[in-house]
Amino acid sequence: MTFPLRQCPRVVVAAPHGRSGKTTVTLGLVAALVKRGLSVQPFKKGPDYIDPGWLSLAAGMPCRNLDAYMMGMDGVRKAFAAAAWNGDIAVVEGAMGLFDGLDLAGSGSTAEIAKALSAPVLLVVDTTRMTRSVAALVSGFQGFDPAVQIGGVILNRVARCRHEDMLRRAVEEYCGLPVLGALPKGQGYDIPDRHLGLIPAGESGELTTRVAAALDAIGRFLDLDAILAVAGRALPLPPGDTSPQAVFVDGAGVKRRPWIGVFRDRAFSFYYPENLAALTQAGADLVVIDATCDRELPDVDALYLGGGFPEVQGRDLETNGSLREAVRRAVEDGLPVYAECGGLMYLGRSITWRDQTFRMCGALPFEVEMVDGPQGHGYVAAQVVAANPFFPPGTELRGHEFHHSRVINLERDRVAVCLRLSRGTGIGEAGDGLVYRNVLASYTHIHALGVPGWAKSLVDAARWYHNGGATSATLRVSELGLGRRHD
Repeated sequence: MTFPLRQCPRVVVAAPHGRSGKTTVTLGLVAALVKRGLSVQPFKKGPDYIDPGWLSLAAGMPCRNLDAYMMGMDGVRKAFAAAAWNGDIAVVEGAMGLFDGLDLAGSGSTAEIAKALSAPVLLVVDTTRMTRSVAALVSGFQGFDPAVQIGGVILNRVARCRHEDMLRRAVEEYCGLPVLGALPKGQGYDIPDRHLGLIPAGESGELTTRVAAALDAIGRFLDLDAILAVAGRALPLPPGDTSPQAVFVDGAGVKRRPWIGVFRDRAFSFYYPENLAALTQAGADLVVIDATCDRELPDVDALYLGGGFPEVQGRDLETNGSLREAVRRAVEDGLPVYAECGGLMYLGRSITWRDQTFRMCGALPFEVEMVDGPQGHGYVAAQVVAANPFFPPGTELRGHEFHHSRVINLERDRVAVCLRLSRGTGIGEAGDGLVYRNVLASYTHIHALGVPGWAKSLVDAARWYHNGGATSATLRVSELGLGRRHD
């Protein structure tokens, strides 16, 4: 089945509540559509890095995030329109329950995203210990907001054939909706998780192979023709500009633009594609660095250290002492560094996890310890209140955080805290954003579409450093807020 480009067929996969199986269903649907020969552009609602990693793997193209809190609804539409034209069909995975949002009005919910995109919803229902009641549940979701188009139902964790037959008949007779698939329970489809969600797709080759086999099986239980028909009923969208793609170079290239090193490996994998694309669009080339294997720091003009699980790869990071020392020296020499969460942890002196302590860079004066419970989880609202390399004081930032680590033994007389939080945890005491030399390290993750000046500031800082700014007697403090090198 083919569609005209302007129609942009699309569906949103949602559920009555979290842990209903929508991630598993979405992954299986994407994989099955790709196997059929379609180009699938995946999206994930909300701030998330791990689910998009698996969706990218299943689709063979980068998954994009859609988040109304960080981007605004206009930003959501723009982000969707920019990327959706890459595929024959767009599949959006929701978050939490369909109508769950930031407040009683459901602001930023999956339902709000579906309405903004005029996309029909596939409702995934966990049918454990349920028969005819499924119709009452589904009809409630149908009637709660008539502007949300429920296009069909996918039954999950179905016990047996008689159970499936009762469920199908109840949904079709009382709700007038098609059942677009039924997944039997106990088939081992679930992806193992960790404290922040699923295990990242790039961490384990064995896990990736096992999941691929499971996703192939899921596709057999979905009515792909019916799902494509539902997706094809979405209202047309105006064409959007193609989103710029990040272009990576290696150390053998000719440096004509500032080089920004990006740690991308098993320890550091939390990056929004739009953030990387924004840096290249702002005038930089990106150099990929593997913090576990690369022994030396390339001749970069700035560093972008994203989030991830440095504690899990702690032994390998500690073993690579030459790179850790190179980063520490570069920080002392004034290299501009922007670090988020896992990147912040790496810049500290050590990480303690499960009674093991791993040495890190020692560029910033603190240690990190992992604890069982979340130390920060959810959206962040921050105001810049002190000088730093990338944001003028007074700037309002929106982002998110999710971490089970905390900063301890921080030598506050050696660093500044540049962010005051009205929402979120950060490093504690309503603060975040540690500034040292030309480093800004925080637990807050941002999205380039929500902070449009960030990429230009980082590239400007890289250009300043490339042009000898770190050793120059005259610094453009008014423009960049960069600190003087301490000799």
